[in-house]
Order: sequence, then structure tokens, then C-alpha cells
Amino acid sequence: MGFWVFMLVIGLLLPFIMIGFGKYFIKTAPKNINIIFGYRTSMSMKNKDTWIFAHKYCGKIWFISGLLMLPLSVAVMLLVVGCSENIVGYAGVALCSIQIIPVIVSIVLTEKALKKTFDKNGNKL
Repeated sequence: MGFWVFMLVIGLLLPFIMIGFGKYFIKTAPKNINIIFGYRTSMSMKNKDTWIFAHKYCGKIWFISGLLMLPLSVAVMLLVVGCSENIVGYAGVALCSIQIIPVIVSIVLTEKALKKTFDKNGNKL
């Protein structure tokens, strides 16, 4: 049961992180464009406008994705309560692998939105 609890915590980690940072980025982008913290791509770091836009846009995706993944993650882990450690481990790895998809999709969608809203130099269209 201890391993199941560990895998449950691991399975809930990404949804909670996405909800927390999503909410944070919707409200405010990091004050300064930097290479350490925030949504950092070459397009988002062009200027303050692209920086703020990227954080708000990606933040919305992360917040919604986190809210959707949270109950799904709990449901997956509830399905394997009482199963062998191997089954719990496989379910946890599968869950974490699937949870990466919204992160990748959020990058693709945010970059697409940036390109629709700004030119290659970061000027608003």
C-alpha cells in the first residue's frame, strides 16, 4: 500500500503543478524576461508583450489541463488499489507518460498563438 500511495502522490504532482503555475501565469508573468523561470522560448522572450502574452495563454492551458488531469489521475490510481507493485508501477508510469502530452501540446498551441499575434520580431500584428 505504501508504494501505491507514493505513486498516487507522483501521479498528482504534475496536475497540481500545472494548476498552480497556470493560475500564477494567468495573473502575472515573471516581472523580467529571464532564462531561469517562466515560459521561455525564443518567441516568448522577444519583448515584454510577447512574454506576457505567452504566460497568460500558456497559463490558461495549464490551468484547464491540470483541472482535467486531476480527477483522471485519481481514477487511474483508484483502479489499481490493492494490485501488485508491478501493476501499480506500470499504471503510474503510463499515467505520468500520458500527463506529458498536455505539456507538449501547450507549447505547440502557445507558439502557434504567438505567431498569429506577433510578427517574427515580436511586434503585434
